[in-house]
Amino acid sequence: MDIEYKNNKDLPCDQLYRLFLAVGWAAEDATTPEMLDNFNVGFLNSTFVFSAWNGNELVGCVRVLSDFHFRSVIYDLAVLPEYQQRGIGTELVQRCRDACASSEWLVQTDQAKGFYEKIGFILNEDVFLRIPGRWSK
Repeated sequence: MDIEYKNNKDLPCDQLYRLFLAVGWAAEDATTPEMLDNFNVGFLNSTFVFSAWNGNELVGCVRVLSDFHFRSVIYDLAVLPEYQQRGIGTELVQRCRDACASSEWLVQTDQAKGFYEKIGFILNEDVFLRIPGRWSK
């Protein structure tokens, strides 16, 4: 398997949607045509995006919001289930960290806590609070 890594924000909406479906972050019955047409907007407006490709197939991605100095936040690290446990997620996070080496790195996740701890993240006592938006549950 020869995975190619890219630094490109303009990921194809259809492939990004399929990836999010595969990892359980999208639901076919809750997705509107407008959402599908704009599925990559969060990526286009992120500070940077890294993706993993097997030929023409998007197999993983991650996006980051950063001030390039103090803090960087990882959002939407996703790898197709059949490509997990192959180092792709670790490589995507490492590329993020290399892009802002002096930054503090934050991620908010319950599902992948063990993964992030394994690659050096430490649990702190901060809690993210949120106000749901138009597209969130």
